[in-house]
Amino acid sequence: MLRFRKVIVSVFFLLLVACGKVNQENFNQLKTGMEYKDVVALLGKPDSCDAFLSAKNCIWGETPKKIEIKFVSDVVLLFSAEGLES
Repeated sequence: MLRFRKVIVSVFFLLLVACGKVNQENFNQLKTGMEYKDVVALLGKPDSCDAFLSAKNCIWGETPKKIEIKFVSDVVLLFSAEGLES
């Protein structure tokens, strides 16, 4: 029982940390022209990415709270957010 409790607490903590970077403060730091590696340093690894040729669309978080960024040649072209509190 104690081991199960530790696992649950660990999973909760990891989810909390992972979601903690998808916030208005970090979104405000995004700039068109940023490199992919700089975005990953700010937000962590994306939860999903779809790529075609040199274009890539990545999402951090999930509905209702997410950041979506479109890259071309690993450079930010467009970005948007949903559900972030200001």
